[in-house]
Amino acid sequence: MSKEFPGYRGKALKVLKNAEAEIGDIIRVTKDKEIHEGVLIPRSEYGDDKHIVLKLKSGYNIGVEITPTTQIKKIGVGAKPTFTQPLLPKQKSNLPKVAIVSTGGTIASRVDYRTGGVRPALTASDLYSVIPELSEIATIDAEIIFSLLSENITPKHWTKTAKATAKHIENGVTGVVVAHGTDTMGYTAAALSFAIQNPPVPVIMVGSQRSADRPSSDAATNLVGAVKAAANAPFAEVAVAMHETISDKTIIFHRGTKVKNATQVAETRSNQSTPRHLRE
Repeated sequence: MSKEFPGYRGKALKVLKNAEAEIGDIIRVTKDKEIHEGVLIPRSEYGDDKHIVLKLKSGYNIGVEITPTTQIKKIGVGAKPTFTQPLLPKQKSNLPKVAIVSTGGTIASRVDYRTGGVRPALTASDLYSVIPELSEIATIDAEIIFSLLSENITPKHWTKTAKATAKHIENGVTGVVVAHGTDTMGYTAAALSFAIQNPPVPVIMVGSQRSADRPSSDAATNLVGAVKAAANAPFAEVAVAMHETISDKTIIFHRGTKVKNATQVAETRSNQSTPRHLRE
């Protein structure tokens, strides 16, 4: 992947180079009698090699698939987008150490102001820049093991998630948070509950239903609640954390073997499935 063309490789990178277009340039894309003009913007490093992304004058981003009929022409030079990774806040050595294992989903995303879109990201620096209060709760050790929509999670991913979680436990963390898409979180929670039996620390699965580019996003609230539980909960088992009501004022925790569809995780089979409420 080229540093000059972040997120581009293969077929997409080849056509951009042939057109002598660079990130930030204004280009015209002609395909199947349709014409699109806009600013060529970076892509997520997790994207494929068959699409380019333009920011239109309307402010919307569109992706265009590269096919044999696609023609690209550079029609203007634009300002090159820049992005400075925020500095990590000062770490407090007396705080609990929490590992956050990212598998993807809405919660494992943040707004990329270079493009106006949402990109998958869950590094420690990303987390602290988006949710700075985490630096007052725990020292974060973040790991991205894969970046998938939850409907694409399969048993082989359960195994990898369990192994990554076990590795962090062996390294002496106070707790582990597993960021996951909501649609199939219940299946993964049950799988981890059987794979990691009698864990010595809390293993908290967490997701969100509204991404970070929305003012009403529940991602930050849910993640803060999950990290608090991983650092301080009086139980050691696999649990799922989500907001209790649509007001997002309370995070509720359910045993990993007791949740229904994770998009409705606040409804459980019985009140006994909730080990503990942790209120903000």
